[in-house]
Amino acid sequence: MKNNNATFDIQRYLAVMPLFSDLSNEERARLSEGCQLKRFARGEMVFRTGDPCDAFYVVVVGQVKLFMLAPSGQEKVIEIVGPGQSFAEAIVFLDIPYMINVQSLADSLLLSVGKQAVFKEIEQDHRFSLHMLAGISKRLHGLVHDVEGYALRSGMQRLIGFLLRDVEQDGQIQSGVVTVSLPVSKATIASRLSLTPEYFSRVLHELEAERLIEIDKREIRILDVRRLASYGSQ
Repeated sequence: MKNNNATFDIQRYLAVMPLFSDLSNEERARLSEGCQLKRFARGEMVFRTGDPCDAFYVVVVGQVKLFMLAPSGQEKVIEIVGPGQSFAEAIVFLDIPYMINVQSLADSLLLSVGKQAVFKEIEQDHRFSLHMLAGISKRLHGLVHDVEGYALRSGMQRLIGFLLRDVEQDGQIQSGVVTVSLPVSKATIASRLSLTPEYFSRVLHELEAERLIEIDKREIRILDVRRLASYGSQ
């Protein structure tokens, strides 16, 4: 891990982040004094369970995974976080060590926002605390949605939902071919969806046999979006 603030305009970056965009230039200047830019190589740990919590992070470039380890050593991926997204915000308010592990999935550039800088800004401007609460609430809503999916949706439905996540968000539910690039390894995605790697691969091959998708390593070509969506609801 390397620190490098010299060639990066932290204040300008904070200005385009939803969490900080409503702050004044003076407020962002104060906050930036408690920020550090950190580079992590692929596979490098950002922090581990039990490490002192002194900051939350924003991904500038790259990708990280948040995960926990069972006593057996089995890994459970909680979330995959990409550019513009933040993580560990809630933990800075609990005055406890980090409760999760975070590992860089690619060469990544992260902005750490110091705990003390956050507390100082909250003391000076209550609007900042409202933005922090909104960000934490959004993450909680996402976790509730995940739990709902694990409890009420089959493994097939969860996998199809993952493949269609961007298509559905963009309102592009239509016939035709759409290519989806898997952002990380199939094993990591399987863990994120609470599936075994074997089941994940078996479902992919079933969908391919049904001529719903074509698999080319990490490229998944959805041959008919509407058919795939309806197949998941059967």
